[in-house]
Amino acid sequence: MIHYHANRSPEVTASEQAHSDYIRRIAGECMVLLENDGTLPLSGPQKVALYGNGARATVKGGTGSGEVNSRYSVSVEQGLEEAGFTVTTKAWLAEQDRVIQEEWNAYMADIHQRAEAMGIPDFFVLFNEHFIPKALAPFQKAEGDVAIYVLGRNSGEGSDRCAEEGDYELTQAEIQLLTQLGQNYKKVILLLNLGGVINAATLKSIPGISATLLISQSGNMGGHIVADVLLGKSIPSGRLTDTWAANYMDYPSSATFSHNNGNWNDEYYTDGIFVGYRYFDTFNVTPVYPFGYGLNYTSFNMETLASSADEKTVSVTVRVTNTGKFAGREVVQVYGSAPRDGLEKPMQVLCGFGKTRLLQPGESQELKVSFDLTNLESYDPAKAAYVLEAGEYVIRVGVNSRATHVAAVLQLDATVETKKVKNICPLDEEFDEISCAGVACWKSENEEAEKAAAPVFALSASKIPTVTVEYAGEPEPFAPAGTDHMITLEEVRDGKYTMEQLVSQLTVEEMAEWCVGSARDNENVIGAASKAVPGAAGETSLALAHRGVRDMVNADGPAGLRLIPHFRTDKDGKLLPGGSAMGGMAENFAPKQEGDVDYYQYCTAIPIAWLLASSWDLELIEKCGDVVGAEMETFGVRIWLAPGMNIHRNPLCGRNFEYYSEDPLLSGLCAAADVRGVQKHPGVGTSIKHYFANNQEDNRMFVNAHIKERAIREIYLRNFGVCIEASQPMTIMTSYNLINGVHGANCYDSITCYAREECGFQGYVMTDWFTSNMKVSGAMAKPNPKYPCASSPLCIYAGNDVQMPGSEGNIEDIITAVQDGSLKLGYLQRCAAKLLEIDLKCGGFPEAGPYLADKTLKQFVTQE
Repeated sequence: MIHYHANRSPEVTASEQAHSDYIRRIAGECMVLLENDGTLPLSGPQKVALYGNGARATVKGGTGSGEVNSRYSVSVEQGLEEAGFTVTTKAWLAEQDRVIQEEWNAYMADIHQRAEAMGIPDFFVLFNEHFIPKALAPFQKAEGDVAIYVLGRNSGEGSDRCAEEGDYELTQAEIQLLTQLGQNYKKVILLLNLGGVINAATLKSIPGISATLLISQSGNMGGHIVADVLLGKSIPSGRLTDTWAANYMDYPSSATFSHNNGNWNDEYYTDGIFVGYRYFDTFNVTPVYPFGYGLNYTSFNMETLASSADEKTVSVTVRVTNTGKFAGREVVQVYGSAPRDGLEKPMQVLCGFGKTRLLQPGESQELKVSFDLTNLESYDPAKAAYVLEAGEYVIRVGVNSRATHVAAVLQLDATVETKKVKNICPLDEEFDEISCAGVACWKSENEEAEKAAAPVFALSASKIPTVTVEYAGEPEPFAPAGTDHMITLEEVRDGKYTMEQLVSQLTVEEMAEWCVGSARDNENVIGAASKAVPGAAGETSLALAHRGVRDMVNADGPAGLRLIPHFRTDKDGKLLPGGSAMGGMAENFAPKQEGDVDYYQYCTAIPIAWLLASSWDLELIEKCGDVVGAEMETFGVRIWLAPGMNIHRNPLCGRNFEYYSEDPLLSGLCAAADVRGVQKHPGVGTSIKHYFANNQEDNRMFVNAHIKERAIREIYLRNFGVCIEASQPMTIMTSYNLINGVHGANCYDSITCYAREECGFQGYVMTDWFTSNMKVSGAMAKPNPKYPCASSPLCIYAGNDVQMPGSEGNIEDIITAVQDGSLKLGYLQRCAAKLLEIDLKCGGFPEAGPYLADKTLKQFVTQE
């Protein structure tokens, strides 16, 4: 009989309440104030006219595996009313409910019709789409001087967004209604309930909007958090982690991104290293809101007090003073520009950042931001090395990428290869990238005068530390154990035998079972294959239970744990049908029988990753990870399938809400903070995903991302590398897509060469769900996929240790490959050993402490 960790009572537990209270306290700090004429904060609760598709249907987070089944979700309307506001537009809201329900009914009827035609459950169609409500009730004037409009957008796993009305673009009905509010109310507050960038130029063009606040998607306490921010009880101090363009086509990837050109099979990364602000600042394209932008309720003055630099570290010390009338926090951002007469380079890159404490009016704080000199390096494919090229490096400090001043100039006397590696992921097809040759970059007006006045630091290339990576060759088969005794994992722990001895005793069949998740054919459920923790995504195999090896339960994220909130068993502990919930679909229980037992797993929906990153506060993000880690302990989850950390290459990626930023350093540091928070807890770990270049959801299992080496290393692997070195996540989840003709799950270069041998990753690697199962992945593909399914044996070869959620086909393919010699035994033994090592370290025994708590982690950025 399975022992369930879930609660037997439906009552709110003390920890559940504490977690919700914590999220309410901190999430407001993540929100970004985009516009404000002094309307915010409001003087107190009052009559407000509330409008918008997000007023009642406030989006707490995106759809798909990232959805969290929390006990409740507080809408903006509910939050305002509980804070003492009087909502005067009840009639309009009721009419809005009616028109949205009609739209939903029509949408679900279409889903059912298409599913029936394909002979699959409605859920399989719904999982790969997201409902975009476009209908709006006609304007009705109501009491009050202040109107609040909540503009809602949602997106999710399985499909990309569209550059059309109701998604990236505002609908004509939205523009009309917002215009009418500006004509009929003294103050109009626009709340953006978004999981990704929309057309900001249209927003700014609408007259009469007094304040615009990016509330994003802040979890199940959203309405309370919004009310606290509007009243100034919580102070928004967020900064944008993406560039908001004046026109969608300003993003250099837009013309060919995903479905835009009708080609779902091949995505050519012609933008190269020029992603986000790296493009806008280099090619002097003016955005509406630059990277790092955000206003405050108050005002600040930032003064550079000192700078220093040597061959390892660069530091800038500033004094930040609150010169306004309200309390607030400021973000200090440090950018660096490298010499541009050798390799093509961005105009500038983020190198470091820090955030003040809450400063009262008139209060000051000195803040020292330091960063590793290698944050300025580039990759040179011709040398197969990371390099710092000789010449002038300009260090800038400020409040966003377009509002900085020069703080220091570094002069490097010669080019140095900081890290000698080997080229990886060779191109399968040549293509041209954009070039900045001859382009006049953006510059501040006082650039030259500031450089002339800034301190200059001479750096010697001969003193800069260098590294040469040594790569392992083909793994040899393990030597025989030297004993007929059946070795257990406990005996390995106690030092009686080695892990190699245990693995050498395993048959090929046992190892194949162990390196494939526990699900088998005809029992796979997308995102809910676990038997031990209902609603969890899956678990590792119990094939070695006779050797004392436990399974490891995996649960989805990344905005909290996604579990079934209420499930029921019979008197023998057998799980009964019902209670499932995903994508807005649930199943009722049969009438309760004698001996049936109800269990409850209510989890906290934390803010989405995009909003957390907007805090620019790594300590805050780490504490959110701590919340998740505590709930993992409570419910018996071993691996959290999060954080997601792919780069925001284009605003239309359907899962950008799960990811942090367009910048790899910021993304990597945010993910590392999240990981550290979770892994403080004994026996639990994280799985950073989706490794790598998972920047498109349409045809995600079969799209081939064609990317050149510099972009791979400086953008799409750099974020993962930073996270690995700064936090040592327990696991990595590979992506569905191909990179230069090789599936991410089959990519030896990225998994073994980069993650393990270059970055020192010590955990295990898993596939995303059904990556190597053509029966399921093929059913979710666009018609006539150009590329094949990922290979089970090649997963093992690449170092992808376990294939999830598992199938008989995976096992059979591995066994056959070893038997026919196409897969060497050493590769399979290596995977089996790595998985066993993690099972041993992450809580296979009660006395196991936090995973790798004793390891020294790299600090790319520090603040004092």
